[in-house]
Parts: sequence; structure tokens; C-alpha cells
Amino acid sequence: MNDATKAAPADPAARPASMELWWEIQAFLYAEADLLDQRRYDDWLALLHPDIEYRMPLARNMRRDQMSREFTQPGDAAWFDEGLQTLTQRVAQINTGIHWAEEPASRVSHLVTNVRVSIDADQPDPPARVRATSRFIVYQNRLQTETALFVGRREDELWRDANTWKIRRRTIYLNQNVLLAKALTTFF
Repeated sequence: MNDATKAAPADPAARPASMELWWEIQAFLYAEADLLDQRRYDDWLALLHPDIEYRMPLARNMRRDQMSREFTQPGDAAWFDEGLQTLTQRVAQINTGIHWAEEPASRVSHLVTNVRVSIDADQPDPPARVRATSRFIVYQNRLQTETALFVGRREDELWRDANTWKIRRRTIYLNQNVLLAKALTTFF
């Protein structure tokens, strides 16, 4: 194991993944980013668990003694709070070629880094479920001069499905509380 996989998980009831599992999950997340960058949205949907919870809470500027309230909670307002049905509808709308904010199509690059993988203590070996945290930068360019930069972190729960992984839960935390982009059409 290297230092990246030995770091203590956020949950004391979790253990760090082996280097092999960490590498496997990292490769999965990188392949996912490539699908999105190549606009292969239907293939991306196939990586999602049927019960996916895909959420991007709003960020709020809070005093240091109230940092637990920095991001909105489930049930509160969010940039995204979607399941497979709405994500599939968004992909179908983009694929029509007449989506106002994606025609012409944006050029997007997803950079994923600082991947950390942990396993709940009650999981067998190999685990059927893992948690992965990562940092991201998503660059979006549309037309000649429209650009957007999204920076933040993700918390994912991945479930093993036969010989592959499925994203069961993704929470996306933007490092900005004011959206500077004209539209929020990219997937994270």
C-alpha cells in the first residue's frame, strides 16, 4: 500500500481500500470522465445504478462556527437532485440536437484527481460496495467565447454489479456559491 491508500477514511467504521482496488476504482472514474468528454452520454448512463441519487447541493457562505451548514441538505434546494429517470431525460434532450444550451455542443474536459477509496468495515473481501472521494475540475467551452470552470469535490458510493461498478450515489460539492456559467448542462 502507498500513502494515498493508507490515509484514514473519514468514517471511523471504514477501512482504506487495497492498492489494487484503489487502482480499479480510479480507472473506473477516469473512464467515466472520458465518456462524458466524448459526449457518449448513453454509455455514461449505463454506469449508473438504477437507484442512483445524483445531487449537487447549494453552497452557502457560513461563519466558521457554522460550517456544518455550508451545503444544503437533502430535501433543501440544490443545483441537481436527480435520479435515473431525470438523468435519462436530460441525455435524451441533449441527444435531440435542439437543446438550446447545447447546440452547438460544448467542448468539455473533466479532470479527476485525489481519488480516495474506503470500504465499510462490514464489507467482505472483495467488497460489494465502496466509497470514493475525489476532486474535479470541469472545463466547458461553447461557441467562441463562452467558458465555464467548475471546481469541487465528489463523494461517490459505488456498488459492484457482476464484473463492473455502478454509481449508486454521487454528491457533488462545487467550490462556488454563485454559478457564473450561463447554464448548468454538463454532468459531473
